[in-house]
Amino acid sequence: MNVTLINPYELGRQPFGLAEPAAWLERAGCTVRCCDLSIQRLDEVLAADTDLVAIYVAMHTATRIAIEALPKIRRLAPHATLCVYGLYAPMNVELFRAHGVTCIIGGEYEQALLELVDSVRTGGELPAPRIHLDRTAFITPQRSGLPALSKYASLILPDGSQRVAGFAEGTRGCRYFCRHCPIVPVYEGKFFVIPVEVVLADIRQQVAAGAQHISFGDPDFLNGPTHALRIVRAMHAEFPALSFDATIKIEHIVRYPDVIRELAANGCLFVLSAVESVDDTILGYLDKGHTRADFHRALALMRDTGIALAPTFVAFTPWTTLEHYLDLLQQVVELELVEAVAPVQLSIRLLIPAGSWILRLDGMERIAGPFDPAILGHPWRHSDPRMDELQRDIQHWTSRAETEGRSRHEIFRGIHARAWALSSRAAPALPAHGDGMPIARLSENWYCCAEPTCEQLVSF
Repeated sequence: MNVTLINPYELGRQPFGLAEPAAWLERAGCTVRCCDLSIQRLDEVLAADTDLVAIYVAMHTATRIAIEALPKIRRLAPHATLCVYGLYAPMNVELFRAHGVTCIIGGEYEQALLELVDSVRTGGELPAPRIHLDRTAFITPQRSGLPALSKYASLILPDGSQRVAGFAEGTRGCRYFCRHCPIVPVYEGKFFVIPVEVVLADIRQQVAAGAQHISFGDPDFLNGPTHALRIVRAMHAEFPALSFDATIKIEHIVRYPDVIRELAANGCLFVLSAVESVDDTILGYLDKGHTRADFHRALALMRDTGIALAPTFVAFTPWTTLEHYLDLLQQVVELELVEAVAPVQLSIRLLIPAGSWILRLDGMERIAGPFDPAILGHPWRHSDPRMDELQRDIQHWTSRAETEGRSRHEIFRGIHARAWALSSRAAPALPAHGDGMPIARLSENWYCCAEPTCEQLVSF
């Protein structure tokens, strides 16, 4: 049976979400082709004899690309059964059905894909859409059918040199209930560990393929701190020159200082953390589990250990006033984080996907409109129209300035000027040398829970 797995987009990562099911399906006797639309074109991989096309929709942008690509997929593989799987699949059941997708899989998808293969082989009834939260018996992912690691996002060091980056996962799902997070409606507080030996085997094959750095794609690397330490200790013992990064909640950084120090000792260069806001009221709406003061404590701890902290934000929400936004910019300056914050983070607008727990907040029916398939979310407008205009202006400026190759220093100053232009007060002078030191980072910007720009869609 011929199966094609398609990844529309996943932040420049070589996707675990294709490599793991590819291993399962090959073990079951399928001929598997993988197509990553961020690098490849459909007609390079997808053949007319394909029996099953399964599209991995791990994020909002991937879902938008999948919807746009479906007509071409149908033309190239007219007899194939169409499936979508991953985080955004169960949130958009009716939308995908309207585009001819007959099987929709959420949650833990490997076993469900095998069951779908059996149904297609035998001509049986296709399984109904559902979220699978049974534990998966993970095996070593099959990455040989994917483009080379050198084609994906790389690690950029502070001196401007680059290293080949690999991408691994140690867990799936998340223990927490941040209201705006797209993981919550699917996993509802559950998370699953991938066995240490499987993670190490995956890292080992990526090092053999040239990886000099590993970026862990877990929603939160310290959902299971003991598990995380077992992985990094074993990885460092086998590959002492291998560096890594991970995504970790501010709450976890503050709670596990000894774990953070051990991550540093085992090669952690930087940590992404979804700070989201520096206003405690907005953090309460989002149910983030940390405060402004916790953010300050976490930053001090990280600097003490030598790990760079790369904060991410949802800079524009229905509750974000101009004063809130100006305060955020001032915090970035005072904490010397200009070089540590990707400019796109200061343009991000809250996305409210279908099923979002943020819709459970009192009064949200007056803020969020009905689901709009054009944006794959519930539209909202700020009570102060200037904030929507400012968000669009900053998004446009940031995108254009990055395309022009401007530095983070230059882009931040443009953002700062645009925000203060809306205020009746004079903009405070920015220090000539207060941006902080450049930090290690990936060449592809990380963003989540945001309405991405059209420029982030890829050609297929």
